[in-house]
Amino acid sequence: MASGSDRNPIIIGGLPSQVPDFDPEETQEWLDSLDAAVDERGRERARYLMLRLIERAREKRVAVPEMRSTDYVNTIATKDEPFFPGNEEIERKVLNATRWNAAVMVSRAQRPGIGVGGHIATFASSASLYDVGFNHFFRGKDQGDGGDQIFFQGHASPGVYARAYLLDRLSEGQLDAFRQEKSKAPDGLSSYPHPRLMPDFWEFPTVSMGLGPLGAIYQARMNRYMEARGIADTSKSHVWAYLGDGEMDEPESLGQLSIAAREGLDNLTFVVNCNLQRLDGPVRGNGKIMQELESQFRGAGWNVIKLVWDRSWDPLLAQDRDGILVNKLNTTPDGQFQTYATETGSYIREHFFGDDHRLRAMVENMTDDQILHLGRGGHDHKKIYAAYAAAKAHKGQPTVILAQTVKGWTLGPNFEGRNATHQMKKLTVEDLKGFRDRLHLPIPDKDLEDGLPPYYHPGRDSEEIQYMHDRRKGLGGYVPTRVVRAEPLKLPDDKAYAGAKKGSGQQKIATTMAFVRVLKDLMRDKEIGKRFVPIAPDEYRTFGMDAFFPSAKIYNPLGQQYESVDRELLLAYKESPTGQMLHDGITEAGCTASLIAAGSAYATHGEPLIPVYVFYSMFGFQRTGDQFWQMADQLARGFVLGATAGRTTLTGEGLQHADGHSQLLASTNPACVAYDPAYGYEIAHIVKDGLRRMYGENAEDIFYYLTVYNEPIQHPAEPADVDAEGILKGLHRVKPGEKGEHTAQILASGVAVPWAIEAQQILADEWNVKADVWSATSWNELRRDAVEIEEHNLLHPEEDQRVPYVTQKLQGAEGPKVAVSDWMRAVPDQIARWVPGTYQSLGADGFGFADTRGAARRFFHIDPQSIVLGVLTELAKEGKVDRSLLKQAIDRYQLLDVTAADAGEAGGDA
Repeated sequence: MASGSDRNPIIIGGLPSQVPDFDPEETQEWLDSLDAAVDERGRERARYLMLRLIERAREKRVAVPEMRSTDYVNTIATKDEPFFPGNEEIERKVLNATRWNAAVMVSRAQRPGIGVGGHIATFASSASLYDVGFNHFFRGKDQGDGGDQIFFQGHASPGVYARAYLLDRLSEGQLDAFRQEKSKAPDGLSSYPHPRLMPDFWEFPTVSMGLGPLGAIYQARMNRYMEARGIADTSKSHVWAYLGDGEMDEPESLGQLSIAAREGLDNLTFVVNCNLQRLDGPVRGNGKIMQELESQFRGAGWNVIKLVWDRSWDPLLAQDRDGILVNKLNTTPDGQFQTYATETGSYIREHFFGDDHRLRAMVENMTDDQILHLGRGGHDHKKIYAAYAAAKAHKGQPTVILAQTVKGWTLGPNFEGRNATHQMKKLTVEDLKGFRDRLHLPIPDKDLEDGLPPYYHPGRDSEEIQYMHDRRKGLGGYVPTRVVRAEPLKLPDDKAYAGAKKGSGQQKIATTMAFVRVLKDLMRDKEIGKRFVPIAPDEYRTFGMDAFFPSAKIYNPLGQQYESVDRELLLAYKESPTGQMLHDGITEAGCTASLIAAGSAYATHGEPLIPVYVFYSMFGFQRTGDQFWQMADQLARGFVLGATAGRTTLTGEGLQHADGHSQLLASTNPACVAYDPAYGYEIAHIVKDGLRRMYGENAEDIFYYLTVYNEPIQHPAEPADVDAEGILKGLHRVKPGEKGEHTAQILASGVAVPWAIEAQQILADEWNVKADVWSATSWNELRRDAVEIEEHNLLHPEEDQRVPYVTQKLQGAEGPKVAVSDWMRAVPDQIARWVPGTYQSLGADGFGFADTRGAARRFFHIDPQSIVLGVLTELAKEGKVDRSLLKQAIDRYQLLDVTAADAGEAGGDA
């Protein structure tokens, strides 16, 4: 591992501009030498000399400006390529069989009556890139550690399946069950890398483009974090991310390059398959995507290796004494190179080499067929090996390998380099024959002409299959493989939650602070305390978590190399190489990637981590919802805290900060267990049960989402007869009504529970209504339970019909039910069909705005007086009270006037 100074230069490639010239004569001599080189040998020779000087200056650690892009040739010179340790002939046979089976699998998936499709061209272009990795670099898990972490490009999954078939990891029947996960269960293969669907095979979901590179960066960082904190030895693990050049247009793909460079993640390699095509056409038809990416990665501080041309170009480049060939390569746009990939050798001779006599002379002894087969570097095993070896050997920086390929390579003229190739899923008989001949496979014509094209296997005892097994044995096992070795954690007993259950006494605290107190006590636990990973996007102080700074400290691999401005304060900002807190900056995407990497460490490295990600609730599921889906797919576990929740609770911030819907978004994620607690003792029960379900015996692949608020309230102590089951299932009664002729039920969640209790008092004192108040800790879980029971009843009509929990709970509760929360009505409306009797909801529908809490709640009609009106309205519908009372209530409480509302509790960031 490189030293801190090597990994984190404060200035990258700086050039002094204010330094006086202490020796003008020597300076002039250097300038004269350059002038002479230009005059006598030409600009190209002078350019070469300058580049060599820059190269030597870097070797001597002299700060010179970084080159943002280099010539359109391979970074690694032919003379510098290492010895290739494999048997290239055998590896080519293996790869040809893999190519065939991948294409045939997708083509067979288009058979009549199935037609589920697939993608052929991506793997065809990247097959060699994967093959060299499988044969020489990707470490498996058989040695007891996490091995390497490989983020496979999603559209290349057919090739990974095809290789697994050759190794007897998958059967022919499973290949024929591609994309038929239910109808061919248990043999169905998922369309892309989906760990939740194939939990023993895939590790990382990547097909939502842009999330793969983001996840890989934070996985590499998490590996370093776990090692620094002594949780797992990850020193041998390397993270490989296979990406597409079109994918790099996604903001997430390039958005966090700087953290990888800043922290010197030399355990990370990006391999960008530059086949120059997106899904429907060229990535940069008029430009050069490899040059553009080189500039972006170099500028971010990455080591860049360009793998542009295969070995057939080496003799031509060796002849290029005046640089005319390099100049032609530099100035030819990508769109034209794609045309060359689809044209004849004579066309290339005329249009690429034909406009300069020096270029024509280079290829005058070459046939058109030889010119046609001047290939791209991403298809050359030796060149790829050299790039991978250089990436692994490089220290102090992450590495990106930009490998040029042809999309649809070897699939024939109807596929190679065509704009439509991504959408082409089926090969004709003629395509198959040409493909077979190109791969030199012993498959007779009749097998291609009758019925479905066959898979090809050279035989379990064949030389090439034994070679594959030997290579994987030497590298520690088969890849990809997902293994769960983690043991259940020894969880804290009730003492850890005693503080939260005592309530807050006369002090008012927000539920955010109530959760933080629970977390602080849990982090002190000798058994699991070190496994908590607090994560926040630059908001620890807002959430009242600055108290963790002195003890837990903030993770920084370089430590704290400055004196903190608040160093004399008790809660001073503290950074440490062994820090526990992840402070990822203002990036919800980065924090969620950290959450996923930490939450899946139990499988990746066999060591459970308990991430606790706290964020402004509005910027959680809304902004990074795709990543929460990725988290579910990756089977990650942990706690997610939507702090400053509610449409009206975060006063002053206005529309973009006012969350009234994240609970609804959370309900769409099947792995998310979402709660909206009101009191500290509820939080204690929820967290305890979450730890049991995620980290105890028979652990579940779920994660918990808690919405907590920044409004200070008094938290009651846990009642002696606490309904713990109701808290966890989503509904328990917190305060029965005491007096009144008419009865009603008020269901509230989160910060709305105190409003409901105030409304309960008004109803009893002024309207002769006895209302029970219920805390709906989880509208989502109530609905999930009801949906599951409904489905069971639908499919088992002969059995006694089950009753949803919410129906059971409210069956004997008299009077209308009125639900209220700081969410839009759709959140409590999730349970409407299962609530016995009449049901009405109040909510904060529409955009949020900046005002006092009281004014906002009066505007949305969710304040205590509006709840009173809601109850009276439902009683009037039932004929229990006269409708004239409704107008009286509106007038008495001035419900149409937001200025008449009490301003409510002010402040309370945490």
